[in-house]
Amino acid sequence: MRNLPSVSLEEARQIITGGERKAQEIGQPVNIAVVDAGGNLVAHARMDGAWIGSVDISINKAFTARAFDISTGELAGNAQPGAQFFGIHVSNKGRVMVFAGGIPLQHEGQVVGAVGVSGGTGEQDQAIAEAAVAAFRPSR
Repeated sequence: MRNLPSVSLEEARQIITGGERKAQEIGQPVNIAVVDAGGNLVAHARMDGAWIGSVDISINKAFTARAFDISTGELAGNAQPGAQFFGIHVSNKGRVMVFAGGIPLQHEGQVVGAVGVSGGTGEQDQAIAEAAVAAFRPSR
């Protein structure tokens, strides 16, 4: 059996901390979720004042980024009417998110998980997700 590299709880906490710093800097409370290589939730944080409705969205953005190994913002462009993945948002029991804020996490060329951010505008969610990814320091 092959053991896939995956984001650890310690790494997920670093990622969330990096995202929280950016969210505080821009004054937008959000939900931040980190999933492992299998798309399973490792850690989640709902900042004080962040929307409750964005909990599932952040988790699903992270899932989507890992399930398709593409940022949710990039996937959105391919999911518009007439595009190659139009309708993908209804797959996977409705878990696929096609707006900005989900980004795969890579280490040594392999996707080891993903982060998902929800609670702000698409631009805010994306900026916070990018800051979260930048905080990722693989411990292997």
